[in-house]
Amino acid sequence: MRRLADETERLASSIVDSAFKVHSTLGPGLLESVYQACMVREFESRNIQVQKQIAVPVTYGGMQIESGLRLDLLVEDRIVLELKAVVNMLPVYDAQLLTYLKLADKELGFLINFNVPLIKDGIKRLIR
Repeated sequence: MRRLADETERLASSIVDSAFKVHSTLGPGLLESVYQACMVREFESRNIQVQKQIAVPVTYGGMQIESGLRLDLLVEDRIVLELKAVVNMLPVYDAQLLTYLKLADKELGFLINFNVPLIKDGIKRLIR
């Protein structure tokens, strides 16, 4: 595994801790939008900068195309979070996050599925 900057690793650890706290408080079974709002609140309580629903343009043929793609959360302008609340994780979700990382020019992302009994089973870390 490629080594990331220490600050990025500390931030990644805070992201995982935040997901654990949100999941342990709410449990599975809610809408993705609820988990997103609670993750934002958790980051704010930790003084971690977070942006939600960030538009991601696509460049094609030398032109920027408005595609409607949006990052669920962007933490400290460096880590992309793609949140899910689904029964089954599909391989396309990994591909989606890797594409978002490429388009946003970020190297680290987390795919977090809150619809699991144990959140550790719902967190996947991907590096581009």
